[in-house]
Amino acid sequence: MKIYSLGANPNKPCNILNFKGVSLMLDCGLDINSALHFLPLPLVASKRLSNLPNWIPKDAQDAALLDGELKECENRVLVDGPIEILPPQSDIFDICDVDTILLSNHACMLALPFITEETGFKGRVYATEPTLQIGRLYMEELVNYLERTPKSQRANRWKQVIQSLPPPLSGALRPNDWKKVYSTKAINASLAKVRMVGFNEKIDICGALTVMAVSSGYSLGSCNWIIHSGYEKIAYVSASSTLTTHPRPMDQVALRNADLLILTALTQTPVANPDSMLGEFCMAVGITKCVYIHSSPLWKKILISFTASTLRSGGSCLVPCHPSGLLYDLFECLSVHLDNIGLSQIPLFFFSPVAETSLAYSNIFAEWLSSGKQSKVYLPEEPFPHAHLIKNGRLKHFPSLHAEGFTNEYRQPCVVFCGHPSLRFGNVVHFIELWGNHSNHSIVFVEPDFPYLEALAPYQPLTMKIVHCPIDTSLSFTQANKLIRDLKPGNLLVPDVYLHPPVSAPLRSDLVIQELDPPALGMKSYQVLQLPIKRKQEKVHLDPALASRLEPIQFKTGLSASTLTGKLDARDNKFTLKVLNEEEGGTLYSAAERMLPRHPWGSVDTTQLLHLLSQHGLLDARVEDTPRGVVIHLPREDTVIQLEGSNTHVYCHDEALRRTLRDILLQCLPCL
Repeated sequence: MKIYSLGANPNKPCNILNFKGVSLMLDCGLDINSALHFLPLPLVASKRLSNLPNWIPKDAQDAALLDGELKECENRVLVDGPIEILPPQSDIFDICDVDTILLSNHACMLALPFITEETGFKGRVYATEPTLQIGRLYMEELVNYLERTPKSQRANRWKQVIQSLPPPLSGALRPNDWKKVYSTKAINASLAKVRMVGFNEKIDICGALTVMAVSSGYSLGSCNWIIHSGYEKIAYVSASSTLTTHPRPMDQVALRNADLLILTALTQTPVANPDSMLGEFCMAVGITKCVYIHSSPLWKKILISFTASTLRSGGSCLVPCHPSGLLYDLFECLSVHLDNIGLSQIPLFFFSPVAETSLAYSNIFAEWLSSGKQSKVYLPEEPFPHAHLIKNGRLKHFPSLHAEGFTNEYRQPCVVFCGHPSLRFGNVVHFIELWGNHSNHSIVFVEPDFPYLEALAPYQPLTMKIVHCPIDTSLSFTQANKLIRDLKPGNLLVPDVYLHPPVSAPLRSDLVIQELDPPALGMKSYQVLQLPIKRKQEKVHLDPALASRLEPIQFKTGLSASTLTGKLDARDNKFTLKVLNEEEGGTLYSAAERMLPRHPWGSVDTTQLLHLLSQHGLLDARVEDTPRGVVIHLPREDTVIQLEGSNTHVYCHDEALRRTLRDILLQCLPCL
């Protein structure tokens, strides 16, 4: 069994598991962090961005080569060109050989069009219905944002001198493999290949494996995968949550006692508690009067100590976010908080090309919700409060800033939710340009996917208040270690970074996967790893006609044995022993062979073997003792007989001699 790592971000995994001749791609996440190296793409031409000076290298030849591709902003060098992203690497494993792709959640499938439409992939793709539909929303929003603000010319020359560039651009990961985003046509073609599955539905893969999706508790329709071979069990756990939020709870029972547990996509905020972060987000919106507030245990004390309020002072809050998932919980938490502090009149705006569809889907997928949310559906009530907020006019959603009706509805102070969290494209760029120089406004970072200081780099110097309270409901290290103890896997495979404290907290030895027996295996980026799972058995079906011919011999009470001769039919990785008829037997065996004893057993007697060899004229036999057994050399015949415990090997190029040696060896074995 082997596993291939095609990506570098453990929270956007893309791995290929090769087992029993079947290749399974486990997720195909897309790393968009490369966008942070580019200038933002404003909806309206930005004078500030246009006037940024070119970065001039010391080498005059390099300066001529770059021709203005790089801009400098507050000592940070950024690429001025169309945004490019890093897809999974197809040079590690030939994607044409992938049989099946298993998708765990919407956040881990954004590279699917690159995989299915650009590599010759001919396999099948499986995902739950919410994963498929919400993943579509993420892809369509991404493409819409980038197509809204096209750049006329690609910037590629800087990649030729990347070693001479200043950090962090000089440390960019595999820039020569970056690509422009796919098209809407590619999205539709790719998602047309996806087959929707339900929780606990067993799917046959090439007749060799059975896979089953079980709830992971992370988001609507998110799942973990159980892979069965008949005798081996593999559990793939990606982006899971044991917290009580809106999705169906995590199913842990099905994951127990696996021969191999593959665990990835743990929390990106290991020192932050998502429950307290959600509360702090609401407080940050309601009572924030500080600059650069970081996540810490003193969060609430710091926030409560401020007497002025962003909203009460006439300022507005900007929340960069994705169009689904955490967003639903933010609406619910924030609306209740504003009611409690007497700010019910503050409007909430949600901007996204897919805003209307996203809000509608959240109410349609009732069977994928937690029991508390499901019970509301059968009352009947909307499972999420945002449906009520929309009816009452408190939450207003628009596809863009130019949408009809927005001008009439817009008023301040307000709270604006929009994308993209990278701050490189989407409506968020316009709002930062609009509000960035006003200290009464604030921007609140809740999405954990992007380092917020790097995201803000092109907008510096910035006057608006900045609050960082990332919310990640994925398993923490404490929860992951407890889960591992409960599941009791035979072997554990995790990204190698989980075996060491995070860079942000190098002394926190508790923020790692604890030592196990056997030790956890760590997989590095773009690595091929041999896994310690050995196939020991295979299921073979016995044809009834052949079974009726068996004549068992009893060795002792309760124990009988029988040999059989048949033909092994292998079809679609299913094996069946069938009757070998006389015509077929005649082609396989000679008359002498059919007279050979059918029940040989035991070990070969070396002395008897040498005697029989000499009787057949093989007089040059030379015996060599080895740690594993005995090797008999026949130099004149260029033949070797290897006797190793229960195995005997004959290396011979002469087929007639090979048959003679086979007959001699059988004479040295006792027969039943």
